[in-house]
Amino acid sequence: MAGTSGTPGTPRVLRAMNDRAALDLLLAHGPLSRTRIGRLTGLSKPTASQLLARLEAAGLVRVTGTSEGRPGPSAQLYAIDPAVAYAAGLDVTPRRIRAAVADITGRTVGEYELPTPGRRPAQPVVRLVTDALDGAVKAAGLVRSDVRRLVIGTPGAFDPGTGRLRYAAHLPGWHSPTLLADLAAELPMPVEYENDVNLAALAEQRLGAARGHEDFVLLWNQEGLGAALVLGGRLHRGWTGGAGEVGFLPVPGAPLVRQVTRAGSGGYQELAGAQALPGLARELGISDVPRAPYAEAAARLVARAADHADGPHRDLLRAYATRLATGLASLVSVLDPELVVLGGSALTAGGEVLRGLVQAELAELAAARPRLAVAEVRDHPVLRGALESALAATRDEVFDTAR
Repeated sequence: MAGTSGTPGTPRVLRAMNDRAALDLLLAHGPLSRTRIGRLTGLSKPTASQLLARLEAAGLVRVTGTSEGRPGPSAQLYAIDPAVAYAAGLDVTPRRIRAAVADITGRTVGEYELPTPGRRPAQPVVRLVTDALDGAVKAAGLVRSDVRRLVIGTPGAFDPGTGRLRYAAHLPGWHSPTLLADLAAELPMPVEYENDVNLAALAEQRLGAARGHEDFVLLWNQEGLGAALVLGGRLHRGWTGGAGEVGFLPVPGAPLVRQVTRAGSGGYQELAGAQALPGLARELGISDVPRAPYAEAAARLVARAADHADGPHRDLLRAYATRLATGLASLVSVLDPELVVLGGSALTAGGEVLRGLVQAELAELAAARPRLAVAEVRDHPVLRGALESALAATRDEVFDTAR
């Protein structure tokens, strides 16, 4: 393999580290010349040439053209071969499964959406998962065996102790104790499972508002109210996978909910969840409340309110900001994060106006003063996070030239 060749006396592990550094630069910058790669990695021209020869022989990079049109003589440009490997992600909700396949560079090459209406799935979950995956694979012009890894994002979380899905009673068909084993038996690639809000946080950390941050909280409000906790650069999942299920949090201003797992809700969800916005709007005298599913209605209300400087719509936004800050105050008092990212359609719809109101309210309710930012990954963030997770593991495997 590529990692066993090279300049005599050069340690194989060091060569592999240089190879990975060059591959990461190509991922970040796109096509680069040998000179540019050498400059960015600190390698000499001969060493950079040997590195590129190894990567080209391993099929990891290819020449994509020349640097014509730039000052000085033209030079060959090298890029990662996007067909080296593929990874897939699934975003699962009660109403649909959205699937996508990406090449090793992160470019989405195939997408598919499978509706799953009804309280009970018409087909077994394993069949739904494989149908959704196969739809995206087909759209990419590939076959299932081309996919190296799959990450599935769901509400709730699979308890690592029991393998059963918890905190997601509204996801019918996904609570079988044999589900993970059944999926592993059906699919030819490694499969990982992650909470949907955790995946949205991963997307923000890799591509959005949390880039460069090691400690942050993503507050998510869409179909449900939840949070993702990133501490020391790593997702904190908790003992049963339930870290961040803040919808169950008891908060002032909401009745104390008991038997929360049976109710499927808690105080913070009832106070500030998307389903609370239409009723709050009516209480404040807003008559044109959208007739739509509550997450969509909430997003429309919040977006409309952000466009009003005064009147009942601005009163709605202020009341909403206070409710959001009430629960956030508990989170930041315990965690003291550097940053809080506001994600999910019922938060991003308010943009900078809502962010500023929540920031001001939080400053009065909590001693910790994290910076608040609006999520930047708006195009299917859970699915994007699933792809980023699958790609990270795939790259670690494929780009390791010491193997």
